[in-house]
Amino acid sequence: MSSVRLGTIALDTPDPRGLAAFYGTLLGWEVEDSSDEEWVTISGGSGGARLSFQLAADHVPPTWPAGPVPQQAHVDLHVSDYAGTEPQVLALGGRLLEDETDHPSWRVYADPSGHPFCLCLEG
Repeated sequence: MSSVRLGTIALDTPDPRGLAAFYGTLLGWEVEDSSDEEWVTISGGSGGARLSFQLAADHVPPTWPAGPVPQQAHVDLHVSDYAGTEPQVLALGGRLLEDETDHPSWRVYADPSGHPFCLCLEG
């Protein structure tokens, strides 16, 4: 059997550069030179981790937690505390969808294109 490795995870968005800036700022990652207006990739994490953002002019954000447009994927970002990260998420255009009331170790947010993602407490 040949080896398999993850290349990237891609999210649809009407604004690939804008969504790349959102996640790039949160993660401290840079836009790769091979990016263009329809496909933008950021990288900089350990192990060659990458996120890509693909132009989808007709993108409809998922509804949370239920509704006519289900989420199809989400990203978990591990943080040491919420206080140091949540203000940055909100300032960059993210929004809180669900706090830790029902699950004390994570909070659910939407990125500027409406994709759910979680801030998960480490340890």
